[in-house]
Amino acid sequence: MTTILETRNLEKSFGAVYAAKDINIKIGAGEVLGVIGSNGAGKTTFVNMATGYLAPSAGEILYRGKNITGLPTRDITKLGICRSFQIPQLFPELPVIENMLIALTVAKQTGPVLFKPAINPALEEEAMTLLARFKIDQYADQEITTLAQGVRKLVDIAMATVAEPELLFLDEPTSGVSADEKMDFMRVLIDALKSTKTAVLFIEHDMEIVETFSPRCVAFYEGTILADGPTAEVLENQKVREFVIGSEFHRSTAEPEKRQSKLSQEISGKGAA
Repeated sequence: MTTILETRNLEKSFGAVYAAKDINIKIGAGEVLGVIGSNGAGKTTFVNMATGYLAPSAGEILYRGKNITGLPTRDITKLGICRSFQIPQLFPELPVIENMLIALTVAKQTGPVLFKPAINPALEEEAMTLLARFKIDQYADQEITTLAQGVRKLVDIAMATVAEPELLFLDEPTSGVSADEKMDFMRVLIDALKSTKTAVLFIEHDMEIVETFSPRCVAFYEGTILADGPTAEVLENQKVREFVIGSEFHRSTAEPEKRQSKLSQEISGKGAA
């Protein structure tokens, strides 16, 4: 597997306090990687450094072998590394299609442009294609405020892919999504990203989600990497069980129940919001 992103001895300190230290991670092309750890363990700090939102105190970030440490976020995005946030970054009073058109216009512009003149049938078709990939094209004309949280999240992540990233970081994608909708939400999300061979690193607190959708897992603890490897092995790691997920956690040995949740019904057009 070709390595597209690598961090070497990456760290971030605030005075004498280390938010992240000795972070060495390699991410392969098309890989799906889950990241776990308690609040304050260094997960989001790592993502912020890798995407240019936070300057490292030391170490290197390599993208396809090129040192991108310290580059501005916009330049990193242009290279092919994008992200989403815990809280969807949307225009709530606008319809879904206009949110997508704004994202596409910003991604494609090479100089100052006005929004309305930039819209054309080809751009609208591209927006609808992206929405269909995430199975939310039926919401194109609905305002964001009318949508269920899971659908809003899918819109937000679809917008994060307009630049056709090679690597996408997702910070707690299921946050705010109801428990009975999480599995369907992640199936739609992962299938959409796999269809474009986008590598995905997602931070997640739900161990069932991690176990089901990430073949590889990295566990953070107090700013360092506690374990990195096949998810089954990481979740059985004694230190991970003690410091991250708790000794009472039991891995599922059965296939997740394929329940027809509200989100699944909505996406299939059986229960529009």
